[in-house]
Amino acid sequence: MPLGPGEEEPGRLSTRPPPTPGPSPPAASRVDSLPVAFSPAAGAPALPPRRFLSVKRMACIFFLPLTLSGFAPRAKHKAGRVAQQQARFDWSHLTPPTLKNRYLGLEVKSRCKGNPYFTLEGDKFLIFGGSIHYFRVPREYWRDRLLKLRACGFNTVTTYVPWNLHEPERGKFDFSGNLDLEAFILLAAEVGLWVILRPGPYICSEIDLGGLPSWLLQDPTMKLRTTHKGFVKAVDNYFDHLIPRVVPLQYLQGGPIIAVQVENEYGSYNMDEEYMPYVRKALLKRGIRELLLTSDNEDRVLEGHVNGALATVNMKLLHSDAFKELNKVQKNMPIMVMEFWVGWFDTWGSKHLTRKAEEVEQTVSGFIKAEISFNTYMFHGGTNFGFMNGATHFEKHRGVVTSYDYDAVLTEAGDYTQKYFKLQKLLGSVLALPLPDLPHPLLKAVYPPVKPVLYLPLWDVLQSLNEIVKSNVPVNMENLPINQGSGQSYGFILYETSICSGGLLHVRAHDTAQVFLNETIIGVLKDNSRLLHIPNFRGCQLLRILVENQGRVNFSWKIQQQRKGLIGSVQINNVTLEGFTIYPLELKMNFFERLRSATWRPVPEQYLGPAFYLGTLQAGPSPRDTFLRLPTWNYGVVFINGRNLGRYWHIGPQQTLYLPGVWLHPEDNEIILFEIMKSGLDIQTTDKPKL
Repeated sequence: MPLGPGEEEPGRLSTRPPPTPGPSPPAASRVDSLPVAFSPAAGAPALPPRRFLSVKRMACIFFLPLTLSGFAPRAKHKAGRVAQQQARFDWSHLTPPTLKNRYLGLEVKSRCKGNPYFTLEGDKFLIFGGSIHYFRVPREYWRDRLLKLRACGFNTVTTYVPWNLHEPERGKFDFSGNLDLEAFILLAAEVGLWVILRPGPYICSEIDLGGLPSWLLQDPTMKLRTTHKGFVKAVDNYFDHLIPRVVPLQYLQGGPIIAVQVENEYGSYNMDEEYMPYVRKALLKRGIRELLLTSDNEDRVLEGHVNGALATVNMKLLHSDAFKELNKVQKNMPIMVMEFWVGWFDTWGSKHLTRKAEEVEQTVSGFIKAEISFNTYMFHGGTNFGFMNGATHFEKHRGVVTSYDYDAVLTEAGDYTQKYFKLQKLLGSVLALPLPDLPHPLLKAVYPPVKPVLYLPLWDVLQSLNEIVKSNVPVNMENLPINQGSGQSYGFILYETSICSGGLLHVRAHDTAQVFLNETIIGVLKDNSRLLHIPNFRGCQLLRILVENQGRVNFSWKIQQQRKGLIGSVQINNVTLEGFTIYPLELKMNFFERLRSATWRPVPEQYLGPAFYLGTLQAGPSPRDTFLRLPTWNYGVVFINGRNLGRYWHIGPQQTLYLPGVWLHPEDNEIILFEIMKSGLDIQTTDKPKL
């Protein structure tokens, strides 16, 4: 409800609509009139004399930290009591399809009596948000996932925007197909959801290099996420293409975007005090006019906030000190939890991580009772298709698994969970109108096992590669002179040179390297191992080093050190090797088109070494979703009809790969494994995932 006379603190914009309907007011930054703590820039003009605070308001602000610190204790109320203690929210008139005349977007309201809150068109509004990343969900399933978000009681969808996927090569942009951001935003509006956009440029998101394109690493002096000249130039060019696409989709222009985030979790990086003001200004100068936000872990808000944006926090649980730093940054402002972690991601070789539904329910109940806006991360995680996964590097490098299930509210395949039904019941109990009907579950299928009958050793396909590089010294992936000078982003890379004696090999490879003499494997280098003994042999032979990028680190200052392939020289007995042939193995769809004309061989009983295995998956007349199982295979990548489903690895925890039915053809489907260790028996399917 709008505030009464005399209750309103200086806000961002007036809450009073124009006296008669008409065009929207002139575009202005949604944060230009935030209180002094949110001054758009240093040296902002003082408030006019009529804004001087009364004794009553000064007392209100003085006691506000006590009020905010009281949010967490109130969160102890059980979920079942929320409906009895809280008036029901009626936001039926505050949905994208119903709001035709728009004057006042998402605003912050402060008051002496009661908690500060958000308003939309002057009406009190809480954000019930859920994260869905369009780039991790097959486009054909966007509507299903968004409808399920709406039917659970949520009113807002949040999404990151991955720069590395939208600009895979410098100056070459892709907003088509599964990367059609505008279509996703418009579909959210059609379904009845508002949108909070998180365009980066850095997004973390457990995606390769935190969403930054790898070609940025070509410059040895590059300082990512700073005002380094090269980084700023690249961001400006990217924003020149991205932001004009979303400007017409803002709230005051009739679209569903009610807020835009400035960068992401910069408090955990904090390398350049001028960087966050630069990103904020870059958004404003290109036409962003809705509320600006920052997002940081609860203990990094001081380092990550920026004047002119509302600070929000990320957390797992409500507790007494949850907003301690937030209160130091801003007072008398509504609280928003931008990432409420309902689960967590997995890495290869670690345990599968889960979180109890009861804990999630209890925390959301606390948010609602304390009138805290929140965003569930993730509502639906989806899949790290292809090579998009990121990595962690604490004690050692660990790639993020293919599944981004995240133990989220919906499963990787979009199925309902116990968390979903608990949250649906909870949110339904505090909303005035009944929730929409649940979309029908998507049925799964089990298909006949696939036994590959043909294979191609890696060595047989090298000459059919598009771009082969000759170099006197090894060149890392990012600096290869391919892809119009943008280098290689993902996949594998093979280095080949002739040697005429054995000895102690010294190699620095990221992330893992298989070492061969001709076609015989000698050993594997990974993590910090750099030395390998090469046995003596007669004559001269080919030294081959196959290196894989298992995912660039997506968090912390280590993103600066994520060049992949061979780094530096290769030596045997301290003698530097020269004369390399370099084969980029990006394994893009056009590569598999060329493979179809190759001379495949019958699969032997057993083959050791990297090879491609070809089989046919028979899906029948009406394909459905399924999950692949590869219990007899070791490590590699699966391709279905040329699409990269992602990695499999016997070390787990993930043991099945999600295969969307919409990516299958009726009847026969080509399935290819690139297995880098040794051949297996067959490829199985199941209707239940094992993560």
